[in-house]
Amino acid sequence: MDMMLVCVSTGVDSIDLIQPDSKVVQPGQSLTISCQVSGYSLTDNSYATGWIRQREGKPMDWISHQWGGGNFYQNDALKNKFSYSRDTSAGTVTITGQNLQPEDTAVYYCVRRPTVIQTNTNLDKNSAAIKTKQVVFVNNNLIDICNCFKKIQI
Repeated sequence: MDMMLVCVSTGVDSIDLIQPDSKVVQPGQSLTISCQVSGYSLTDNSYATGWIRQREGKPMDWISHQWGGGNFYQNDALKNKFSYSRDTSAGTVTITGQNLQPEDTAVYYCVRRPTVIQTNTNLDKNSAAIKTKQVVFVNNNLIDICNCFKKIQI
């Protein structure tokens, strides 16, 4: 029987993106992943909060993000796979993956993106790795808080 194993890592400086315990799902099923935000407000339009994923041996995939003011953006290639929601009063953002398949095996990241991007010469724009300051470039957009969320394996 094929199963998906989901692992968790939490905590980022004074701004936290906190995740729940691991879950196990079978291929073809859906999986809901929530991220609890603290240290900033989901309604602060200085930031967008959303999701990216890292599949082994591939560039990071941006899934979606929503600005504090409400503007929402998603990857057209993944819009039929993942749905996004947020609860500003609870401070949570959630994605639900539908009909998950082996190609969806990845580390999923809950991320915060600033409106103003400051240049740091120590960052490599082509890198898909998480930096020690937990800064990452995805499609040339800077993510300033990027927290390991879920490792989904088939």
